[in-house]
Amino acid sequence: MNISLSEKGLNISPSVTLEITAKAKSMKAQGIDVISFGAGEPDFNTPENIRKEGIRAIESGLTKYTPASGIIELKEAVCRKFKEDNNIEYKPENIVISSGAKHSIYNALMAIINPGDEVIIGVPYWVSYPELVKLAGGTPVLLHTKEENDFKFTVQDLDKVKTDKTKALILNSPSNPTGAIYYRDELEKIADWAVKNNILIISDEIYEKLVYDGEHISIASLNDDIKDLTIVINGMSKAYSMTGWRIGFLAAHKEIAKVISNIQSHTTSNPCSISQYASVVGLTGDQSTVEEMKKHFKNRRDYMVETINSIKGLSCRKPKGAFYIMVNISQLKGTTIKGQYINSSLDLAKVLLDEARVAVIPGIGFGDDDYIRLSYATSMENIEEGLRRIKQVIEG
Repeated sequence: MNISLSEKGLNISPSVTLEITAKAKSMKAQGIDVISFGAGEPDFNTPENIRKEGIRAIESGLTKYTPASGIIELKEAVCRKFKEDNNIEYKPENIVISSGAKHSIYNALMAIINPGDEVIIGVPYWVSYPELVKLAGGTPVLLHTKEENDFKFTVQDLDKVKTDKTKALILNSPSNPTGAIYYRDELEKIADWAVKNNILIISDEIYEKLVYDGEHISIASLNDDIKDLTIVINGMSKAYSMTGWRIGFLAAHKEIAKVISNIQSHTTSNPCSISQYASVVGLTGDQSTVEEMKKHFKNRRDYMVETINSIKGLSCRKPKGAFYIMVNISQLKGTTIKGQYINSSLDLAKVLLDEARVAVIPGIGFGDDDYIRLSYATSMENIEEGLRRIKQVIEG
């Protein structure tokens, strides 16, 4: 085809994990028993009260266009959620409902980024952050963090990469892929730094309900100055096991929210009406299912951490939130497993899939090749058997 395509589109990197994912799916299709630790979604059904409200919305004919930025009932429910959970005061004019938290992040970046603007992203990062920044016309600036600091950056780290082009910082707490959470004193220092340097913060808090040690604190709750500079990202996918319903939301200064609303009105228009009405019930109804799911995740995490650290050549820290573990594989690099030389996280992922029939995500997809990511959003039975297989292949 002799047609030039979008340079911006061509500049977006394909996922380095696609090969592993595709092969795992192919093996499963062939009837091979593959255990996957790659899941980025809870393995529980959407709570019954939310499902029933979705059905009611359909039967009641609530299936038409809504305002582009979301129905007022959901915006008001989101405002109550921010007040009750995070002690932040927002009005509906500060809220934009979108088609998932990823969509909210994209909208936020589109609203604030001009060509050449830099956005600081901690490494390991969620795979889409750098690509979303590039799509918005910005430049991702990758800031490598250390495992001994729970993969968290400090103000001193931020100063080393800040330039006169720095426009924003992406803060992800609890983190995908590391499970790290930022504590109040750490957030206060980052907030002071952002206010001093007039740098916006995109605070991705989609895993806020899944914190097992400590508590979740939104950086926007610290004071009015940082609140004005912060775009808080959240949604229904993780806490309410609503990944397929595609509802995310953000809270921002009304001037930013207005730009985001305008962008969305010309791109996707409103998110799914049925999902919006169901989300109102999710946010305002019984929260016991969230707590029950969280209890299961914590038990799985504890078992996985103990078991991983007992396998020769592997190590990990105990994540404080989300449902992922970054497993350090640096001791295995330069060794041979089942006749395969291990030079990278992708090499190890291929060996584990071929020899152990276990699918893991190579750390290079998150910017750090010394790790693989394992999700504990799968049954304890799968976790026990999957880790047994990994141990058997690695230790011989």
